[in-house]
Amino acid sequence: MEQNTILTNMCMVCDGDRILVENKVTGGYTGIVFPGGHVEAGEPFAEAMIREVFEETGLTIEKPVLRGIYNWMRDDGIRYLVFVYRTDRFSGTLQSSEEGAVFWTTREEFLTMDLADGMKEVLLLCDRDDLTENMPYFENGSWHDRLY
Repeated sequence: MEQNTILTNMCMVCDGDRILVENKVTGGYTGIVFPGGHVEAGEPFAEAMIREVFEETGLTIEKPVLRGIYNWMRDDGIRYLVFVYRTDRFSGTLQSSEEGAVFWTTREEFLTMDLADGMKEVLLLCDRDDLTENMPYFENGSWHDRLY
């Protein structure tokens, strides 16, 4: 059975105890997120991740490690997939983009911020070796996590 999908990515860039975040202000997904975006047709996933981080932060990352997949079914029947990466290898000068301001923070501060939907679970995928997927579902008027 074929299934329409949207392919996206997100990367937690680490610098010691700090993580890089973006206060995303464009599109329908706003709030504090990790840098990322859409995978273009025919583009390898890791290359898409490197490109998106550069476009949104000015940093060139290396060796992004796939940590998991965050995915859900939209109301229109399209499956939305976010490939979640992590890296601590980067170079360049940090600069914000039209998508939002980028800055370093700690995990503790991150959890107190105005996070975009699902970002606490994205952090779990990045940090925990025993988790590889979250596929939340909507039931009884609210979203519920399904972590694997």
